[in-house]
Amino acid sequence: MTFHKMLPLFLLLTVTLAAIAATPTSAQGLPGCRHSCGNLTIPYPFGIGKGCYLDEWFLITCDDYSNKPFLGTNHLPVLNISLNGELQVLSPIAYDCYNKSVRSGHNDPWMRLFNYSISYTRNKFMAIGCDTNAYLMHFVENKYLTDCMSICVTMNDSENGLCSGIGCCQTPIPQGVSDFKLSVRSMSNTNGHMRMLDFNPCSFAFVVEEGKYNFSKVDLYNFSNIEELPLVLDWAIRSRTCEEACGNNSKCYKSDNISGYRCNCSEGYQGNPYLPNGCQDINECLSPELNMCTNVCHNTEGNFTCSYPKGYHGDGKRNGKGCVANEIWLKVTVGIGIAILVLVVACSWLYWGIKKRNLVQLKEKFFRKNGGLILQEQLSRMDSSVEAAKIFTIEELKKATNDFDRSMIIGRGGFGIVYKGVLPKNKVVAIKKSLGIDQSQLDQFVNEVIVLSQINHRNVVKILGCCLETEVPLLVYEFITNGTLYQHLHEVSRISSIPWEIRLRVAKETAEALSYLHSATSIPIIHRDIKSTNILLDNNFTAKVSDFGASRLIPLDKTQLTTMVQGTLGYLDPEYFYSSQLSEKSDVYSFGVVLVELLTGKKAISFERPENERNLATCFICSVKENRLSLILDDRIMNEGNVNQIREVANLAQCCLRYKGDERPSMREVAMELEGLTRVEKHLWAGGEADLENELLLGNTMEFCSGNTTAGFSSLENQSAVSGR
Repeated sequence: MTFHKMLPLFLLLTVTLAAIAATPTSAQGLPGCRHSCGNLTIPYPFGIGKGCYLDEWFLITCDDYSNKPFLGTNHLPVLNISLNGELQVLSPIAYDCYNKSVRSGHNDPWMRLFNYSISYTRNKFMAIGCDTNAYLMHFVENKYLTDCMSICVTMNDSENGLCSGIGCCQTPIPQGVSDFKLSVRSMSNTNGHMRMLDFNPCSFAFVVEEGKYNFSKVDLYNFSNIEELPLVLDWAIRSRTCEEACGNNSKCYKSDNISGYRCNCSEGYQGNPYLPNGCQDINECLSPELNMCTNVCHNTEGNFTCSYPKGYHGDGKRNGKGCVANEIWLKVTVGIGIAILVLVVACSWLYWGIKKRNLVQLKEKFFRKNGGLILQEQLSRMDSSVEAAKIFTIEELKKATNDFDRSMIIGRGGFGIVYKGVLPKNKVVAIKKSLGIDQSQLDQFVNEVIVLSQINHRNVVKILGCCLETEVPLLVYEFITNGTLYQHLHEVSRISSIPWEIRLRVAKETAEALSYLHSATSIPIIHRDIKSTNILLDNNFTAKVSDFGASRLIPLDKTQLTTMVQGTLGYLDPEYFYSSQLSEKSDVYSFGVVLVELLTGKKAISFERPENERNLATCFICSVKENRLSLILDDRIMNEGNVNQIREVANLAQCCLRYKGDERPSMREVAMELEGLTRVEKHLWAGGEADLENELLLGNTMEFCSGNTTAGFSSLENQSAVSGR
């Protein structure tokens, strides 16, 4: 057979292999188990009933009354299960409705997925309305993940099928969201919303599978008629190793969208790769599309072979020299096979060589774009006696984080993702992957890295270096072991009754760190994102200020900067929010909110509280003015002997939360005040001498804070008197 006659056979083999790879896997459950609920087939590792699923995360509950399947026991309706790692469920819908002059209905639904995450490639966050501001928030930490704003004046402002912010808006979902809460609000006052009641009485927000909802302007009036919107979740095997996750004749691979493993049947097999013997051999000989044989096809395990009857040519005619014909055919086949192998090896070598060169060029491009050359020049000029920041390679950090595996993620924030890493000599570090860098501020970024690397304060997390060979810079910090102040105050899984002595010390150490940044460094530094999640604690509950992703250096000839407003809701300085004028007093306001958190044990922002109490700072100020401060203080710190200190700290917090920055104390004054209080805490003298000593140590408290700061605390004193404190 000549080469031009064999060429179609090789093309047919290529098509055959592609067809085998595209053969859909069949959905199967464990023997003896129920395999369906309603119209939905339930494939293993999912299952109905005890012993029919891999672990508790794959339990499917079937409602015998409605004959509908639900995920686990949380009544989340399941629409479809795919063995490629996707699960289609029904999405909750948030709404905010008005009738005449009052709100007629409101719902902020939430969803906790635990072992699942929202597919950021398959879903969109959408909102419908003409006066609508919708938020997608982290349910546990109550952090904002993304938002969407939609406006219009009349129904005809919007267009069918268009979701660009006029009547309908949409935005991508962040990666790795495993629990969320939907919130939708009117942007204007009630009277502004009243003008739209005839065509838009409600605003809606939801997460939906991309392409499953097409906006229509009539939905502005009657979207509430829509009951079901599909949402795609990602799933993977987490309770097994890679080898244990898959059955025979299958292969395991890491999921790109979620931590864990998934399985595929090996080439030549089809079925359910998660069952012990779920992948069965494909008999290619039964289908002409799956084999290239022109005469006799022989099926083998996972493959097939072709042969001709003895004494026949490939065209089916009898040949008396059949053995010679077979020998020639074998030589031609072997020769072509060797030629193809050489060609494949050469192409592979060329491909990997070009790819390696492109990778080196790409890393050099990122290094220059992220200011690597400027940073190298600055580091070379530094005094050799000063410990400088190290420039890490991306290979060093990939090795330290197991190629940035999801299991190494220890935190997420508004400015990046934080991984735990282990450098040589078992040195544990925290590696922050920033979300981006403003190319117009490369000089400032480099300067910040150099300045922060020289900060040597026991209450500031030290930066060890950075990596600039990726699209966004990676920053390397020392690793702090005991979590954040937020976790110890608010998270149910880690909550502990931190005694007042430790809370007071944490406040003092944080204030000293900020005072150091404002006044003791070579260039003043404004943190700009002080909050309880950015205050880390070591095993001795020593405070460490972290996350300088939003920080700014203040030139020595200026006291404030005009910047784009950045920060966290609940901690953001209102004066800075409205004027965009950033100053050291902005950190003072945020620190005041942290003081109130320490006093009350409450979150800075919580949509679970009544509307007039959602903002903790506002609630605190109102409680002081209305003489009911004792009602919001944390009962766990109201111990005998510390009421005077709590009153002084509450006074200090009130000063820090003043609207005008000029009326707030400096961080140096705040630190000195807290230092005086902690010194009093250490004195154990009794009787009048102790009281006199306390007065001497405290001096004239709050003399830097104008106005009457002690008003509104009588309820606290009355409670102390009644309880014998």
